[in-house]
Amino acid sequence: MLNAEEIRDAQRATWAGLSGGWEKWDLVIMDQLGPVTTVMIERLDIARNQQHLDIAAGTGDLGLSIARLVPKGRVVLTDLVAEMLDVAARRADALGVTNIETKVCSAAAPGHVSAAYEAAGLCDVAECDVDVELVTSSPAQYWEMMSEHVSLAVAALDQVDEAARERIRSTVIASVSAFEHDGKVRVPGVARCIVGTK
Repeated sequence: MLNAEEIRDAQRATWAGLSGGWEKWDLVIMDQLGPVTTVMIERLDIARNQQHLDIAAGTGDLGLSIARLVPKGRVVLTDLVAEMLDVAARRADALGVTNIETKVCSAAAPGHVSAAYEAAGLCDVAECDVDVELVTSSPAQYWEMMSEHVSLAVAALDQVDEAARERIRSTVIASVSAFEHDGKVRVPGVARCIVGTK
């Protein structure tokens, strides 16, 4: 049985391999996660000189959005995977956002982040689910994106031969076609958000 450090190492390696896919599909992913960013920003009562910590920041959409709202403040983006934070840093450079820093570190298990927030003296700690929608232009594009940036899918596909991969592709495309409306594929989902203030 793997210990916690081995599990983190495996996750780190998997996500590092996916960072290129996340960067390639950045616009589609950020459209999907936009409602999460909106809800979290609405709950934070942001002021221009605040300090913010974005845990498990990935490629940094939330943290960079906040950084633009706190020009006299600072935002620290953390993630388990340096390669994901490298993408966030490139995005910051492209946007002219300079009040951020990145730090590689691990996030906690479900429920642990809220407890850690409260133990650190944060107030108004809240967890909520936010409805999201992954929108692609076609079932084929959905498959392409999923097979390049979703860690479990990529890991599974790496273990099968080309014939099995093609069977999986055909099944996914047929299944996701049920979500095709008005020339777009719209797959619903839910994201868990945790916020707190100090």
